[in-house]
Amino acid sequence: MRIKQKYNDIVPALREELGIKNVMQTPKLEKIVISVGAGEEGKDTKLIQNMADTISLIAGQKALITNAKKSVAGFKAREGSPSGIKVTLRGANMFNFFDKLVSIALPRVKDFRGTPRKGFDGRGNYSFGLQEQLMFPEVEFDKVLKTHGMNINIVTTTENDKEAFLLLEKLGMPFAKGRK
Repeated sequence: MRIKQKYNDIVPALREELGIKNVMQTPKLEKIVISVGAGEEGKDTKLIQNMADTISLIAGQKALITNAKKSVAGFKAREGSPSGIKVTLRGANMFNFFDKLVSIALPRVKDFRGTPRKGFDGRGNYSFGLQEQLMFPEVEFDKVLKTHGMNINIVTTTENDKEAFLLLEKLGMPFAKGRK
């Protein structure tokens, strides 16, 4: 809950910097969605379950295995077959994951120079990908059948990228140096 306390500490500075008069308009984190595409591994149920267990460990909450809604021959996807894994974090789980991400996992990435600044979608949400799951302390290398990456989407209550960037930067997100 360190990030929740840090958020409470930065609210006055954030409101002043953005010129917000109403406390309820202060940008805040709404949810974090972690997702993994199954790809070719979707055919192997043991591998999919191992990936879901790994994401559950990382998130601190049970991950959901998603199934394909349509059959697409080009992607070799059958309707109803596993197509990915996702977990949506809110509240305390969200703050715990964000804290673990910025203070433990990202600094452990080899040759890490910051998360890309181009991950904003124009509506105040930020997305980026990680190449592997081994940087998280809960993941034991011996229990992982195959390394895989993940997409992390951070959804904020703000409507523009400038406010979202400022919020995430003040919360400790290590953005890459350079222009936005």
